[in-house]
Amino acid sequence: MASPFPERGLARLRQIWQQPFALALVGIALCGCSFDLGSLMPEKEKPQEAPKAAAATAATESAVSPGNVTEAQAHTAKAQALAKSGETAAALDEFNRAVGLDPYNAQALYGRALIYQGNNQHDFAVADFTAASGLNPQKAEPLLGRAISHLALGKIKEATADLDEASEADPHNAQVWTARGQAYERLGDKAKAAASYTKAVALRPRDDTARSGLARVGG
Repeated sequence: MASPFPERGLARLRQIWQQPFALALVGIALCGCSFDLGSLMPEKEKPQEAPKAAAATAATESAVSPGNVTEAQAHTAKAQALAKSGETAAALDEFNRAVGLDPYNAQALYGRALIYQGNNQHDFAVADFTAASGLNPQKAEPLLGRAISHLALGKIKEATADLDEASEADPHNAQVWTARGQAYERLGDKAKAAASYTKAVALRPRDDTARSGLARVGG
């Protein structure tokens, strides 16, 4: 799946991250997760509390009107199209409008998080991934995205915890297992890294990243 972000964003990441497999992790997050996440919808109609990432825009709101929800969905769809075409600044504006109208819009939160991540704004990305995950606790995508940003921030243990949870939520997701292998490799746990890479290769035999990782850790 083609990445929704321009190559210059990955070039900036290459300059900042020194670990040899960091870029592969970013590729997993940006290329492996589609903006068209039709299933990424709140499991409950509305949670009791606003997500952390939306607290600033919804602190005084106790409910979201149906009209706002509909308008937010329109902004989200426009943002997704803009992001796919590489117009990330315009997409971010649309995602911001969507979240402002409906702070429980998981797709907008997730899409905005990916843009923050591509811009190396990982603290913001973590907040939005956390909010999206809170609305969809059984979905692996927000957990995978948050893990990538945690790794960029040097929070390796937090990343492995996210990936452990993601692998339980979606045990057939090869991208999660590849990322988990890389995270545990970075943590120095070769046994768990090898087990993760092995699982990734079993699910996706042509995954060169997982295959090379497995060779590195002696699996």
